[in-house]
Amino acid sequence: MTASIQTVIRKRQDKRNLKLALEDHRTRVAKAQKIQLTTMQKIMNVIVHVLMALMVLYCLIPLIWLLFSSTKMNEGLFSSFGLWFASQNAFLQNLHDTFTFQDGIYVKWLWNTILYAVAAGLGSTIFATFAGYAVATMRFPGRKLLLTVTLAFMSIPSSIITVPLYLMYSNIGLVGSMWSVIIPQLSNAFGLYLMIIFAQTSIPVSLLEAAKLDGANSWQVFWKVAFPLLSPGFVTVLLFALVGAWNNYFLPLIMLSDANKFPLTVGLNVWLRLGQDSMYYATPNNLILMGSLIAIIPLIIAFLSLQKYWQNGLSAGAVKQ
Repeated sequence: MTASIQTVIRKRQDKRNLKLALEDHRTRVAKAQKIQLTTMQKIMNVIVHVLMALMVLYCLIPLIWLLFSSTKMNEGLFSSFGLWFASQNAFLQNLHDTFTFQDGIYVKWLWNTILYAVAAGLGSTIFATFAGYAVATMRFPGRKLLLTVTLAFMSIPSSIITVPLYLMYSNIGLVGSMWSVIIPQLSNAFGLYLMIIFAQTSIPVSLLEAAKLDGANSWQVFWKVAFPLLSPGFVTVLLFALVGAWNNYFLPLIMLSDANKFPLTVGLNVWLRLGQDSMYYATPNNLILMGSLIAIIPLIIAFLSLQKYWQNGLSAGAVKQ
């Protein structure tokens, strides 16, 4: 009975504290709104907003052009305004033709891209999370050297090591296989460094020690205590890794020779080159644009579906309990 009364009292105190915090926040906002800006501050405020609007337009206009272009036939791309519809709406026809062109090879490219992105993106994120947690919470010989090597690898462009990787993989017979695209992307220096920093700032050492005193082993401490705190960093690294693997072009271009194993980046470039070479059957530009539009939809879905976990995790420790 006493415990239930204490629980009720604690809940009422929490509600009262939350109400006081909201009132304090509203007071601060009201005071901030009453502050009078100087003429120079007003000018800078307008300039900043104009620059932000230009940046948004710079990012959105190509997407808007791509969306309008996907509704046009090949002739309509050159006879109509780029940021508006043509006289004939051929969106469904373009969609059908894209998936059936060259015996439906676009479907294979799309599936290959999903496979590469999920395997490489998820795999590299898991490795980065394990390694980042270990480096941040454990002390072992060579730890500082590992951090230095990680920073050094972050400054090396991936295209520089692609040719050496090709030579090495050719000696072990992996060139031409899907593994030659997936395995190199499992090492993510940026993701590792990000997880190290995030683990150092989000996991209290005292919390881990308390879990060990309660009898939890290392595996239980990681999954039950550390990983929930690392979830925002995990989702952040996963998003970066998915985008990097999805947009990877140079590595599969060098490693793969079979068109049935190409990702979308390489496959759409093949269509573009066929369209520019009169010796081959020209690929209609409207199919290339429709294929490009389809290629960005999974990334948008991934961002929208993972964003809520990212935001919830980032704000989980914002209020002291």
